[in-house]
Amino acid sequence: MTTRTLLLTLAGPQQAWGTSSRFATRSTGQAPTRSGVLGLVAAALGMDRTATLDHFRGVRFGVRIDRPGRVERDFQTARTLDGKTSMPLSHRYYLADAVFVVGLETDHELLGEIHAALRRPRYPLYLGRRAFPPAGPIPTKMVDADLRTALTTAPWQKPRSHGEAAPTFLEMLLDAEPGGPVDLSVEDDPISFDPRRRRYGWRDIQILRIDPPGAEPATVLGQPEPGAFALPVHDPMLLVSEEEV
Repeated sequence: MTTRTLLLTLAGPQQAWGTSSRFATRSTGQAPTRSGVLGLVAAALGMDRTATLDHFRGVRFGVRIDRPGRVERDFQTARTLDGKTSMPLSHRYYLADAVFVVGLETDHELLGEIHAALRRPRYPLYLGRRAFPPAGPIPTKMVDADLRTALTTAPWQKPRSHGEAAPTFLEMLLDAEPGGPVDLSVEDDPISFDPRRRRYGWRDIQILRIDPPGAEPATVLGQPEPGAFALPVHDPMLLVSEEEV
């Protein structure tokens, strides 16, 4: 049976993908996490937070950093509804204007379910935190290739509105293969999303650098056509008629 990989483009004004946030400081990593993306997938499938995650055990995960964005910080305050009690002050870090290509490799049936769910999600999707929705419908594409090949050859998702030159290299973070090289280990393999007792296992990561693949034209507004794989570009002026200008 041919190995298949589902590719997703994750882009939005704000994203946060933390693996070690505690108390009043909420950090973010440099790229989407396995736990964060599988949480997004679980939401699309309509899974309850207490549902078993056993069927995700065989999913190989990888991410390519097409645009790293920049780290920003929010200083947040809050009070109870009656205004009498102040909540702890918090520092919340996030990535601004970042773009990632994520790959999921697993059996064909589960990939098909995930692919369909991302096009018609049961619950709202967000990029690491509830306040951070994606820029639009998440572009997806099924590829007949293994995870590494799919991420290596997928077109670079250049944000055309910024007119940026291609970077010298793109960085990829892949689930390390058994017995293969390991560059980093993080507590990022979700065992349970139950809010009463969230649990995560350790995950080994291999970090690679590749030349940027050639970019392809982006679709204007909304979900790309079936089979397309490009970052939607939103031009608000297209929503205004010539008579109103």
